[in-house]
Amino acid sequence: MIFNGHSDILSDINLKRLKGEKDVFRKYHYKNFLKSGVKGAIWVIWTDPEHLNDPKERTEQIIKSMSEEFAEASDILNIVKEYSDFGRGLKENKINILIGMEGLSHIEDNIDLIESYYNDIGLRHASLTWNERNMLASGVNDAANGVTDLGKKAIEKIEKLGILLDVSHLNEKSFWDVVNIASGPIIASHSNSKKFADVKRNLDDNQLSAIAKSDGLVGINACNAFVNDDKNKQGIDDLIDQISYIKEIIGIEHVGFGFDFCDFLPVSYVGLPDPRTNSITVKALSSEADILNLINRMKERGYTQEEVDLISYKNYDNLLKKVMK
Repeated sequence: MIFNGHSDILSDINLKRLKGEKDVFRKYHYKNFLKSGVKGAIWVIWTDPEHLNDPKERTEQIIKSMSEEFAEASDILNIVKEYSDFGRGLKENKINILIGMEGLSHIEDNIDLIESYYNDIGLRHASLTWNERNMLASGVNDAANGVTDLGKKAIEKIEKLGILLDVSHLNEKSFWDVVNIASGPIIASHSNSKKFADVKRNLDDNQLSAIAKSDGLVGINACNAFVNDDKNKQGIDDLIDQISYIKEIIGIEHVGFGFDFCDFLPVSYVGLPDPRTNSITVKALSSEADILNLINRMKERGYTQEEVDLISYKNYDNLLKKVMK
């Protein structure tokens, strides 16, 4: 069983529905989920780079598309609002979805909207910002600023509601501000270690340890640039090296998956794929359908079934049991 802590599928659903398509998940993604036994995921509402100037409009579009899609796919998708919803979804053989927001720039200074989203659309995951600076905090594109006074109030509201707090896109100052403000677990849903790939969104050992100390977890990102600075070391074994290193630094109970599959998104959103693999993510791991390639190789390299289960779903399950109201 697999839980993926970060997915941009809602962006794909929105883009295709805007072109008139329906039942997008069933048509384009469902078989991939079934192939590897993906039973849960965080699907994020994200304002892409082309719409950063008007995040409200894009957010409203995605919410509309999402609501229509969920209605059409209610026989195969289960929206998780309480922890007990997971059990119900598994019994009904459905895929369990937590709705997240990758950045909250669209709420501007109205943090009461967080509770409205919690009640109206089932928001259960949030990060203060994407890469940009907004009224709450600063992402990796702004090195100077941290969490604002309003951002502190947003964190308090997020934790009070039982929403999972994500730091994957924060700059270093905002990251440490969140660590100092938050009282409960935090996650970096799709970030790796800077030891192998020194990109802005990866984490150094102190940051990894701070997440573990909060009783949170780090979701391993499969995107090439996050795995290794050396383009010749961006395969499944190199991704496992990331997993093994983070496991060694913070303990296996704080490691999960946050694959960030995005080959279905436009180049203007995610950049050009590696010409050798025609993929943004590591070779032989470009969608949910390929996850068993990673699992099988982990076992070949000495991971026990118990360790695989912890990373695949049990750690997220334990975390959500603590956080969700």
